[in-house]
Amino acid sequence: MIGINKEEISEKRQNNDSEVVLSVNGVSKKFCRDLKRSLLYGVQDIASEISGLREKSENLRSKEFWALQDVSFELRKGESIGLVGKNGSGKSTLLRIIAGLIKPDTGLVEINGRVAPLIALGAGFSPILTGRENIYANMSILGLSKKEIDERFDAVVDFAEIGDAIDSPVQTYSSGMAARLGFASAIHTEPDILLLDEVLAVGDIRFRIKCYQRLADLREQGTAFILVSHNPISILSICDSAIYLSQGKLLMTGSAQEVTNQYEEDLAINTIVQSSGELLLPERQQTSGLQIKSLSFKDNEDNTLDKLTSGEPLKLQIICKAYEELNDVGITIIATDISKEKSRVLFIESERDKKLFNLATGESVIELHMPYCCFRPGSYSLNVTIKNGKYRNILDIVNSFFFNVQSNQNMSECQFYQPIIWNYVNIAKSKYLQKIDSKSQEKNLEKPTLQENQ
Repeated sequence: MIGINKEEISEKRQNNDSEVVLSVNGVSKKFCRDLKRSLLYGVQDIASEISGLREKSENLRSKEFWALQDVSFELRKGESIGLVGKNGSGKSTLLRIIAGLIKPDTGLVEINGRVAPLIALGAGFSPILTGRENIYANMSILGLSKKEIDERFDAVVDFAEIGDAIDSPVQTYSSGMAARLGFASAIHTEPDILLLDEVLAVGDIRFRIKCYQRLADLREQGTAFILVSHNPISILSICDSAIYLSQGKLLMTGSAQEVTNQYEEDLAINTIVQSSGELLLPERQQTSGLQIKSLSFKDNEDNTLDKLTSGEPLKLQIICKAYEELNDVGITIIATDISKEKSRVLFIESERDKKLFNLATGESVIELHMPYCCFRPGSYSLNVTIKNGKYRNILDIVNSFFFNVQSNQNMSECQFYQPIIWNYVNIAKSKYLQKIDSKSQEKNLEKPTLQENQ
């Protein structure tokens, strides 16, 4: 029997707890939909709090609703968590509570370190102050001294790429310039926790790539992230795990891939049209340099397959549009059996096959040829991800391409289709024929005469 060192276990727990930079325990927040009632409740709550009579209550008053209800999770050093959910699910409310902008009605938030909230880029800037003045004001609010800001000022300006405009009023900036300055100011505070609320959807491609690289550097230094985004690409690129909120309640926690897949399935996006074995995706605001336009299965004659047939040849056709030349592009394909508790049945990665693509600007067709469809009959969901670059940045992803597989044969007892070839040989007869053939060869060598045979 193996002995258990209780002191070692206790030490590991303490080390693990020391890595926790944020702890959210049973946090709830309620709001009132009626403005007049909201003001009245606010006055009543302030008066009760000043007098020390206010008690946190889980009961809703008239016109109130729960924006968050009993949410708990922990964030550790260097960890990145994504928050997904429809509009109104409580994501921004949760970030505002963590940032200290609003107080929870019930529950507790414990923070160990400096928090830099990027709830809206440039939201803390004064339009009449110059960029320089706003940098000092914004970074001092985030906890830096004047000396520390002086040391980082040039790095902030270089990252923001606004040049001489630094001494112009922010009201003369474009939205992109203000966004770059806000992001640069926040990340150069070197926070322990960085809160990002839909802030990576602004700016041009080059600046976004630079932001992702900077975030990767901060993570290596131990900065933890909480990212709110409706874009699964951002969540999957930055986050290891994710939290799924719906109507203020925590529905699911897990890996970023699992949570975003579930969220997209529940969302049932109306803009995606799937018919006749083909998934068509509409043109979207270009964000990553490439978009998947359509997915389809084809036979050898390029006919679109409504259903796949076990054992028959097929190819997966991916049509994508590149907005610039892209090198070292790789494809990852994951097939999930949705009729069997969403079990993964296929994983293909072109990079593992030493196959990367260099895409020219414009539309391209990438095809994966399969000599046999090895799926058993059933219903499946296909996940297609396109990545490139040193850090394998996600360019685009499609999580829910549903397809069905049928069979002309009985495969109910099989997990996959195995191509086979049957052969038959009678061993006894084979040995007899070999013996006869051997004797014939000997007689031919002796050249027997007719008399000898008689």
